[in-house]
Amino acid sequence: MKTTYPEYWPQFYTASIYKKQHLLADDKHKDIIVDSLRFLVTEKRIELNAFTIMSNHIHLVWQPLFGFTPSAIQSSFMKFTAQQFKRSLANSNIEMLAMFKVNKYDREYQFWKRDPLSIELFSPAVFEQKIDYVPVRTASAGRAF
Repeated sequence: MKTTYPEYWPQFYTASIYKKQHLLADDKHKDIIVDSLRFLVTEKRIELNAFTIMSNHIHLVWQPLFGFTPSAIQSSFMKFTAQQFKRSLANSNIEMLAMFKVNKYDREYQFWKRDPLSIELFSPAVFEQKIDYVPVRTASAGRAF
């Protein structure tokens, strides 16, 4: 018999790249997303049901596991991937990095648009609809889990 249960419903999560830039058209940036998701699954922070990566946004269906909140998972995922994007562009594409320069009070660069969409999937019908909408896929050489 199961003794621990998830505290939160699965989430449909959509995040867009700042100013609709096509940052994720590059496979190495897709790989940052895939590797970050793989880490969250391996470390048992989330259950990942589906994801898709487009050139300027992502869709995920994930569920925080026991001991982790949706906001903590989302925040750490967004912060870590942004840091990795910055590092990648600083090493390979300074011109593109400059497109993300914002000089705001809390950051010098911004890679993700603020206020991503997060919807609780609290019914089986809505969950299935989102799973059908977000097939497990990425254009990154079939590197799905």
